[in-house]
Amino acid sequence: MVDIKRRAVLTASGVVLVGTLAGCSGADNGNGNGSGNGDTEPEPTETETPEETPEPEEEATVRVAHLSPDAPNVDVYVDGDAILEDVPFRAVSEYLDLPAGSYEVTITAAGDPDTVAFEDTLDVPEGDFTVAAIGELSEENQPFSLLVLEDDLSDPGDEARVRVVHASPDAPAVDVTIEETADVLVEDAAFGDAATVTVPEGEYTLEVRPATEDNDGDVVATFDVAVAEGSVYTAFAVGYLDPDSAPADEAFDLEITLDAGSGGEPAEDADASLRAAHMSPDAPNVDVYVDGDAVLEDVPFRAVSDYLSLESGEYEVKITAAGDTDTVVFDSDVPLESGMAYTAAAIGELSEENQPFEVALLEDDLSDPGEMARVRVVHASPDAPAVDVTVEETGDVLVEDAAFGDVATVEVPEGAYTLEIRPATEDNDGDVVATFDVELSAGWVYTAFAAGYLEPEDAPADEAFDLEIAVDLEPDNE
Repeated sequence: MVDIKRRAVLTASGVVLVGTLAGCSGADNGNGNGSGNGDTEPEPTETETPEETPEPEEEATVRVAHLSPDAPNVDVYVDGDAILEDVPFRAVSEYLDLPAGSYEVTITAAGDPDTVAFEDTLDVPEGDFTVAAIGELSEENQPFSLLVLEDDLSDPGDEARVRVVHASPDAPAVDVTIEETADVLVEDAAFGDAATVTVPEGEYTLEVRPATEDNDGDVVATFDVAVAEGSVYTAFAVGYLDPDSAPADEAFDLEITLDAGSGGEPAEDADASLRAAHMSPDAPNVDVYVDGDAVLEDVPFRAVSDYLSLESGEYEVKITAAGDTDTVVFDSDVPLESGMAYTAAAIGELSEENQPFEVALLEDDLSDPGEMARVRVVHASPDAPAVDVTVEETGDVLVEDAAFGDVATVEVPEGAYTLEIRPATEDNDGDVVATFDVELSAGWVYTAFAAGYLEPEDAPADEAFDLEIAVDLEPDNE
């Protein structure tokens, strides 16, 4: 596990109740046969203390979706621990494992714990759930609230299961139809409603219409989607139909997440893995295409995607501004070897004020580090000089003289560390410019991206220096 700044992994401790059963008897008067009245009293005997078998702990998995268009990036706290930080609008987290129970959930503006958007106790039973922040802080159309959705992650067999969630504050109740067949998928869904359908594998154009009795309202938006058999999806209808008149300039869109299944990615033939990391501080949110297919959309700065499974070979990788296919920031062929994992990291700046924009293809070592933790440090801060990374507690040097674009890998014992970032010197004793508290676990593999600007006030973008840590490998037994 990894604990960066205020980020924590949810834990709970169970209490096993042990009962005791004691035998009682009369007192012995010393004559060897009990009370002396001819009746024999049994000697007191110790009875083994039985242990109650603890009930299996009910487990839940929970993910968080930020679907409130006029809310800023947010931090999410559970029982006082920050479990998600700087979450942007439209983002949907990975599932988090936690014991079923009641939790105090607090949502604040990112980096500002005093600006609380939501605080309440949330009951989480056994099962799989999505907790979606919907509505608006301004309450111009809909009040801000949390929508708790129970997720059906069971195998849909030969079909695909799609759940549609209406989270657009200024949209009326809607019908969703299929352009190719005119079939009605969703009927009269109002804000906050969720509807689930199963459909055959294939490509569809979905039409969103104001709800009418005959499902024939004017089409206000269309979306091309591809779904695979055996996979489960959620399609969140988000943003504003009329962003020009709304509290935030966030246009209506359909955010689709893969909840379960492969999503149609190769399985048996897949022998290479690729993920993307957006570490260019002055670049906008981006879309990532592989051989012409959009595999990642609206990726913000600092985000690191999950791995995509691909067959080995050469792929055309293209990165564009989000929603703007004509603004291409990278377009090149990328070779992927069999049995290898890669991170395609966008680093540098579009402005080239300090460093030119580039995509660095990093080979990822996902082998088991055993009883150690493996940490790879990537220098991706455009205005930072070459740096040393030292451990505050011991003075050990983890990384020495790493310049922009450099990568260094170390293995360290499990534990909590305070990492110090210093301008590189011969004796590794430069002034500390930043410190980061991290907790590393045995058997885990991490990448730490040093991203953002040391001096954001003088930079092309107001993105402060930080250490973004991604989990590359998590042991199966965790």
